[in-house]
Amino acid sequence: MKSLQDYTVVIRPDDNGTFVAYVPAISSCHAWGRTPDEARAELVNVFEMIQEEYALYGRSRFQQ
Repeated sequence: MKSLQDYTVVIRPDDNGTFVAYVPAISSCHAWGRTPDEARAELVNVFEMIQEEYALYGRSRFQQ
């Protein structure tokens, strides 16, 4: 399986003073935080949940 490091991650300021982190290649993989580091840490959690969901349903989107 691919890891988050295999994808492009974008972290940018959001309109409300927080930061958003997302993976453009995975439409539902995004997270927010008060700092860029916090947003990235939350993104790791979201990525892992998406991986588990895909594994549960037999999808191969995260496979190389």
